[in-house]
Parts: sequence; C-alpha cells; structure tokens
Amino acid sequence: MRPSLGSFDYIIVGGGSAGCVLANRLSADRNIEVLLVEAGGNDNYHWFHIPVGYLYMIGNPRGDWCFKTTEEPGLNGRSLGYPRGKVLGGCSAINGMIYMRGQARDYDTWRQMGCEGWGWDDVLPYFLRHEDQWALEPGGFDSLHERGGEWRIEKMRLKWEILDAFRDAAAEAGIPRTEDFNRGNNEGVGYFHVNQRKGLRWSAAKGFLKPVMNRPNLTVQTQAQVERVLLEGQRVTGLELRVGSEAMQATTRREVILSAGSIGTPQILQLSGIGPGALLQRHGITVRHELSGVGGNLQDHLQMRCAYKVSGVTTLNERSHSLFWKAMMGAEFALFRTGPMTMSPSQLGAFVKSDDRRETPNLQYHVQPLTLPKFGEPLDPFPAFTASVCNLRPTSRGHVNITSPDPTAHPEIRPNYLSTEEDRRVAADAIRITRRIVSQPALQRYRPEEFRPGPGFDDSDEALARAAGDVGTTIFHPVSTCRMGTDALAVVDPALRVRGLTGLRIADASVMPTITSGNTNSPTMMIAEKAATMILADCARV
Repeated sequence: MRPSLGSFDYIIVGGGSAGCVLANRLSADRNIEVLLVEAGGNDNYHWFHIPVGYLYMIGNPRGDWCFKTTEEPGLNGRSLGYPRGKVLGGCSAINGMIYMRGQARDYDTWRQMGCEGWGWDDVLPYFLRHEDQWALEPGGFDSLHERGGEWRIEKMRLKWEILDAFRDAAAEAGIPRTEDFNRGNNEGVGYFHVNQRKGLRWSAAKGFLKPVMNRPNLTVQTQAQVERVLLEGQRVTGLELRVGSEAMQATTRREVILSAGSIGTPQILQLSGIGPGALLQRHGITVRHELSGVGGNLQDHLQMRCAYKVSGVTTLNERSHSLFWKAMMGAEFALFRTGPMTMSPSQLGAFVKSDDRRETPNLQYHVQPLTLPKFGEPLDPFPAFTASVCNLRPTSRGHVNITSPDPTAHPEIRPNYLSTEEDRRVAADAIRITRRIVSQPALQRYRPEEFRPGPGFDDSDEALARAAGDVGTTIFHPVSTCRMGTDALAVVDPALRVRGLTGLRIADASVMPTITSGNTNSPTMMIAEKAATMILADCARV
C-alpha cells in the first residue's frame, strides 16, 4: 500500500488555467476539502512575471513540458515544438497573454451539437464572473464587460509605428477598426487586450490560487506526477501519483477532476485503462473502461507566418541586436513598466472572412513588429514585421496517444495539419488576403518586401498551400481531445462527467466540442468556472 496524501472531497489534477479557477471556487466552501496536484513547480522565477519572458520559458523545461508533434505531411515533413505550461498557472504562465473569448457562433454551435447549457448566452455570465476589465471608455462598462473579478485585463502598454500602419492598411482593405474583440462578433482590426496588471503578466495562479492558498481546506501539492486514476468497478476513488521520487496515493469522497489540459488529460485517462481498447492493449494496459474518443478529435490553430522586410521605420529586430537599445528597454521597464519588455508575442490583431460566403470571421491575425526564422532563434538583423494568420475553424483532426505505459514518456501528438482540402484552400486564401493588406498605401510607404513565404510562390491554390506547409506553425491552441457531447465518441456529457463512470469529471480545453474562434486560454477558464458551479450544485443536492 502506498503512503497516502489523505482523503479529500475533490481532487483536482493540474494547477493550470482551469485548475486554479476550480481550486478557488470549490475551496470557497470551508466544508469542502480540496487537493490540487500539479506536476510542475512554483512560479518563483522572474521570467514567469515579465511579459517578454515567454521568450525564455517556452522550450525551457523549468516551465514547459517541451512536447513535440510528429513529423507532419501537411507541413512538408516538419515537426513542431508544442509548448504546454508545467508550473502553477499552467499555460497562463507562459502564453501570449491575449484576452479572447471567441465568438458567439462558437458556443451556439456547441449547443446545437447537443451540449445544452453551453450557448453564448449561457457561457457569457461565466466569463463576466471573474473579469476585471479596465473601462473601455471613460465612465464605465456595458453588459459585455465587468470589473472586480480575479482575471485582470488591460490595454497594451506600447505601440509601434509599423503596427499602426498595418492597422491603417487593413482598414484601407475594407476591414473595420475595432477597440474590442470580445463582443460576440470579432470582425475588425485593432490592438489586443492582455492579461496583465501594471505591466506584469497576470496568470491564473496570481489571480485565483495565491490569494486563497492559506485556506485550511485547500491543499496544494506541486512536483506531483499523476500515474493513473483508481477505479473500483465503474467508480473513480482516487489516484496514484509520484511526489518527487516517492510513490503515493490520494483518495476522494466525491470526485476527481482532470484539468491537465488537452495533452495531459487524455494521457492520464489512457494510462488508467480508460480509452480506445486497441491502443491500450498495444501498450499492455488493461482496459478498464472502453472510451474510443479519448485522445481523438485534436484541433489546433495553425498560423501562416508571413514576413516582410521594411525600410524607413523601426522594428524590434534591429533593437534586439543593439546593447544600447537593450539597456534602454530594461530601464524603461524597471522605471515605468512600459516598453518592449511588456510586450505580448502579438500586439495587433484582426479578424476577417476568408471569403464572402462566411457568416462570421474565420481568420485571425497576430501582427508583430519583428521576424525570426523560427521560435527560439534570434530575431532577424534587419527591420521587418510578421503578419501571422490562422484558420479559426480547421477541419483537420488529429490525436494524442500514449507511446508507453510509463507516465513520464511523452505521448504522440499528431495534429494532421492541412490534411483536408478545405484547410489547404483557406490557408491559400489567408496568404492572398495578407498580400492584399500589405499592398495598401498605408504600408507601401515602408516598401514592404515579402521574404516568407516569398515571391517564389505564385498565386495558385497549390503553390500557396505548399507555402503554408513551409511557414505554418502552431499558435499553441490544442483542444477537444476529450470532447463534450451526447454521441458515442463523446468523452464527457454536458455536465463534464466522464461517460459511463462516476466520480470523474474533466474541466479543461480538452472538452471543447470544436475549437473557439481565437485564443483559447480564457475560454478554458470559463469552462472551469461553469464546471465549479455545476459541481457545487451537485454537492449541495447530496
């Protein structure tokens, strides 16, 4: 028998964006004992807090699982790094800090797919419940925004001439200006809102977990690698885990809630004998509960990083190669909490339709005053900007499958990017629209010269799809690997209970039936907020 961490009403697996929300909400009732287990450590490293620190944390095993995809045919045989947070706060501690809900259509589609209670009007109150938004206009808010919650949202603390020019060029190309991408229909071009407070990153750990860690009914255990959930018949009774080098277990009186994300959650289920039977048997794992959908339906946003050299304007590229400018940027941040060190990876955004048949925007731009060969490498030495554009509603589907019964072995992550004709066509259209925006007068005065994918690719669908395979990369939004629904391949029901089992729920991005139209961090926190409400309601009925 393993030593026990104890018995708890609820055990939350994963101290990331969803887990921090759940820990806060469930432990608010002092009669409920909660255990939160996190495989990573604490966020006590300065680069977790300085916004530009994502450059030093993505790919760093101190805060990133450092996953990789398989070699992708749609990306012309390339494998991509696949960052996932490994720290309290999870991906909110290393991500791009962009506050984005998605569009009303996303959630109404979930409801139409059989997920009752997940339409836009249903979920909006859960976004508002924890929002702390600065006033968009002097004097206040409207019904779509709120202040006073745990999740801080602020304006960018810097601007770039080249980004202003891209915004003006987009307007000249017929894309309306907007000051707010979070009103249900995101069409327009403008600056993103970010999860920061006074120039510092605002993570889920800062907003939800740290203020309540002194609650006597909340136990937080870091460096805890979950090996499997424990089953007695069809009921989950706890889990086995390894804390440091010590094998331990914890038991639950009510539920285990998996919030380990779209990679970690299906991996834990499969290691526990819950998933596709053939896969489990191939790795010598006893099938305890056949659920064919576990690990399938992987969806992600693939971004095409179109890059342009410019002249007559300053970008971050040349500043990054100057010791003087680096010193100035450091001083500006230290004194005023402004400047490039407060940058999110992308500052300017746009939502557009790839063609006129679309009801709502299906493309999102992340525009940056910099270029680099690939993430983790030094910036290019010449002035340039990147207009990154992704298909918000990909039809390609992939999977996450274990590769071994060893819980420390990384799973196989196969997104199957650009595997459908629809996705290849939208990718080609996205590059065409980018070229059209850059050809407008507002940008032409800087003499933009495309060098990725470059003038070697003509305007045909075939050539541009091949170009997308060369310049496409993940924007780190994996979802839907344990999707919610009512059909045979759904893993959880609309109350987020794992189908066919008791005592087990999932509350993270893996339950999304389809990917949201935008950055996925805040929708994940909304899911956790709604999950906590449902869990507490069930608890009160017992």
